[in-house]
Amino acid sequence: MEKLIAKDLLSINAVFLRPEEPFVWASGIKSPIYCDNRLTLSDVKVREDVENALADIIKKHFPECEMVMGTATAGIAHAAIVATKLNLPMGYVRASAKDHGRTNQIEGKCAKGTKVVVIEDLISTAGSSLEVVKVLRENGIEVLGMASIFTYGMKKGLDRLKEAKVTNISCSNLDVLVDVAVEEKYIKPEDKVKLLRFRDNPSDESWMQK
Repeated sequence: MEKLIAKDLLSINAVFLRPEEPFVWASGIKSPIYCDNRLTLSDVKVREDVENALADIIKKHFPECEMVMGTATAGIAHAAIVATKLNLPMGYVRASAKDHGRTNQIEGKCAKGTKVVVIEDLISTAGSSLEVVKVLRENGIEVLGMASIFTYGMKKGLDRLKEAKVTNISCSNLDVLVDVAVEEKYIKPEDKVKLLRFRDNPSDESWMQK
């Protein structure tokens, strides 16, 4: 599964590797990788692979799941498709509560004690994902874990997930993706070292040195 999804993401440039000409994140950090998993929705074959992988993760790792909850906005469409595949209810969590109407932050009928799995598109430092978990828990909802499309495997993200006692299972990850990228000649073998060095210490620009 991990290799298939890695190939899919590379084939549609959902994950774009550019170690020689880094992207600049909003934080100012220079990155050799850019990830936009929203593109998976536009490719029928890739979308099917991704949704099947997410559904399989839930069936295998979270069989007690009673409802699928998406993160706003990137996880909403994936959560809807996966919930349909699994014949489960679906909802999503807003970044903040509405300032009108019923002022909901959790959309969809989800009673206290409901066992849910959160669907996320990308795990980097895990900050926004864990905010969703926090909102659900504060409303008495039991979060079994998280299923995501891709993870960088950054230490900060892993530490945050561990501290919050949240299990995340991703369809693919950076370690697998860079191996596939070398095999498929998207990058040179020496670029693999740069990408993993960046992942392990993103604020240190020494990864750009030859």
